[in-house]
Amino acid sequence: MKKILVAYFSASGTTARAAKALAGAIGAQIYEIKPEKPYTRADLDWTDKRSRSSVEMSDKSSRPALADKNAPVSECDVIFLGFPVWWYTAPTIINTFLESYDFSGKKIILFATSGGSGFGKTKDDLLNSAGKTAEICEGKILNGPLNAAELKTWSESLI
Repeated sequence: MKKILVAYFSASGTTARAAKALAGAIGAQIYEIKPEKPYTRADLDWTDKRSRSSVEMSDKSSRPALADKNAPVSECDVIFLGFPVWWYTAPTIINTFLESYDFSGKKIILFATSGGSGFGKTKDDLLNSAGKTAEICEGKILNGPLNAAELKTWSESLI
């Protein structure tokens, strides 16, 4: 039986709700990816080109520091990786997370929350950070009410 981890980054709580619903539906461990310096409301103001999130997202080499590196990645075969979509891709802290662990031979299934866009080029943007022997699958945007049975069926179809 494959060991599954749901790892997620959530700036406002929306992705956290989706991650907790997914982990509960599939009986997986859950891990929150936290930035060393938490984001403030002003940091997340995408209309301000000088806000922290805008600056990070306009610099593809940006790698915000993690609060810890305690994710149980080595113990798991499949990692569901969740995040809010920022500027049609994953926040750069997701690159930091992927570059902080060895994902060799692991399957990474992306899920996200979004205010209106899809995954865009997220999968392509994360391939180098995950390493050459990791498999990344574009999963699903998990917005709105989340049905446990549907989450279980969807996740099992990808594992």
